Amino acid sequence: MTLKLYFIKSSMKRAAYMRKKGIFHSIGVRVMITTRKIPLYSKLISIGNNVWMASGVELITHDVTHYMLNGLNDKTKYIEKIGCIDIGNNVFIGSGAKILYDVKVGDNVIIAAGALVNKDVPPNSVVGGVPARVIGSFEEFVSKRKQFTVINAADNMRQEISIECENEMWEKFDKIHKV
Repeated sequence: MTLKLYFIKSSMKRAAYMRKKGIFHSIGVRVMITTRKIPLYSKLISIGNNVWMASGVELITHDVTHYMLNGLNDKTKYIEKIGCIDIGNNVFIGSGAKILYDVKVGDNVIIAAGALVNKDVPPNSVVGGVPARVIGSFEEFVSKRKQFTVINAADNMRQEISIECENEMWEKFDKIHKV
């Protein structure tokens, strides 16, 4: 199945394929998964509706410290620690974020790029950092995002921008950074 994922170009179609094949415990509709890797113990992962995962997101359902611990020669037999990940509805997970086992992500959540999520994320929050902590509310994020406008918007379906869009973005950047 992993090989098939490499040939599905659309991240929305990859998620639909994963849903059809029952790869996760559950996976909702309107889900985008950019990765082509299936996490180990994927049946321990539940994904809600309207969930968008940017590139490099990792869902980690286990650790392997038991291998090291079993080498301590203390006569204890350590087993692999595993756990579930539950991702709610209306969630965006930024590029490079990592979500560890035994974590529940609430509804209406933004997880910043590069965040390490090792504890539950409350609903209606924005989290970021290592380890991740609440840095804002979902409502504040939506309010600020409504203020962002572009006259010459990018063509999201083709992942391209026009020269006009490129110029507009550089003008905004230069204005913010006073170049």
